Amino acid sequence: MDSLLKHMVDMTGYRDHTMLDISVISAVQELACAAQTRMLALTTVRGQVFVRSRASIVAGSAARLEEQADPSWPGDPLSDYPALAACIARHEASCDTVCSQGRHLLWLPIWIGDQVTTCLEITNPTPYTGATIQVIGGIVSVYRNFQNLLDYSERDSLTGLLNRKTFDDQLAKILQSRGDVETDAARPADQERRHPGDTERQWLAVVDVDHFKLVNDKFGHLYGDEVLILIANLLQSSFRAQDRIFRFGGEEFVVLLRSITLENAQKIIDRFRMNVESHDFPQVGRVTVSVGFVSISAFEAPVIILGRADQALYYAKSHGRNLACHYDELVANGLLNTIASNDTAEFF
Repeated sequence: MDSLLKHMVDMTGYRDHTMLDISVISAVQELACAAQTRMLALTTVRGQVFVRSRASIVAGSAARLEEQADPSWPGDPLSDYPALAACIARHEASCDTVCSQGRHLLWLPIWIGDQVTTCLEITNPTPYTGATIQVIGGIVSVYRNFQNLLDYSERDSLTGLLNRKTFDDQLAKILQSRGDVETDAARPADQERRHPGDTERQWLAVVDVDHFKLVNDKFGHLYGDEVLILIANLLQSSFRAQDRIFRFGGEEFVVLLRSITLENAQKIIDRFRMNVESHDFPQVGRVTVSVGFVSISAFEAPVIILGRADQALYYAKSHGRNLACHYDELVANGLLNTIASNDTAEFF
């Protein structure tokens, strides 16, 4: 009982989804004496559901986050897990099956309303008793409730997207992780260095709805809100599961995305822009967006990174709108000129 209470205190002490995942699989691993415990993420891409491991722990080892070599990989199709797929289709709380190695797999989908985006997977040589499953189910219930509380504090109430505060936190984490990678890359060749940063870059894009004030003035705020909700839906369907989308305020949105090349980042952003352009908004009709984006470097302050994306956005809006402009290209082509810069602000 003392161990259970300790784990409950640990779980409810975090204000971060990542650490909450680590805490819950650590609790289940110890209390259930499992061979392996994983937290699975379920994502829907073009109507198909995929499953990938988000965090895992093996008996005798510490819990760890699962890093994917290819960030664009959505995971394995849910159809590869027929027992789990059937469990979710029947809206069941759990299911137990035997894998090819003879081990028992216990799956507990984390239901938020009628949706499942997370599932706990427990591997053990023998099946669990009803009492053990009841304890695990209690841990899952605490996890689900606390995950709901975190979501409520992190999300915009109108669109359901992540909010401005969450953006500040996640950009700080990205800059910290990029700093580790870029510092390693700058070491002399005879020193150990890590390689993930050699192939992957982070990008920040600022999105603004064109002429949004006219929408509110002509059709009213109710239709204006509907436009924002539909734009949020198009953002989620146009970008990938690993990209992070935020409502920054008003009619402005921010996206943090990963891409190996500028060309690929431009392609992903333009796909979203064109999806908005071709969408028929009820009553309002045609709506367009302008986008400014920039690559993220750990050696720049957040205000400078965001300011550069804003300047690229301003250029797009002042040169016809319905454009996606890259800051570095604009500077390289002499279309934007930096006239002064310091550690906290940049002026044009």
